Amino acid sequence: MEEIQPINLMEKFSLFEKLWTPHVIGELNGQYVKLCKLKDEFVWHSHENEDELFLVLKGTLYIEFRNGKKIAVNEGEIIIIPKGVEHKPYTNGDIVFNLLFEPKETEHTGAIKTEKTVEKLDWI
Repeated sequence: MEEIQPINLMEKFSLFEKLWTPHVIGELNGQYVKLCKLKDEFVWHSHENEDELFLVLKGTLYIEFRNGKKIAVNEGEIIIIPKGVEHKPYTNGDIVFNLLFEPKETEHTGAIKTEKTVEKLDWI
């Protein structure tokens, strides 16, 4: 059996600078546990087959929906975006530290491909 060790999230966040790029830190029941740093705006996208959970560890994340609704997700809060719901995450210009739980097959930006789309995830 592989040695079981705690994962220090802030230590892992210190290992990368690239924004909107998830890094895998663990695997749990067919899902990846991912960390990413967020700043400014991301892209409109949805995930047709998976719900998406955002856990904000530092800062405030905003989520905009196509109906015009905007939600603030504060430090220490989570939000779950149901599958198929189009959304656009963004920040107020500060860097937000975020943790995601997603099935391993979840595509970064769903069916939308942009310059921000990450095809291959790195483990840290």
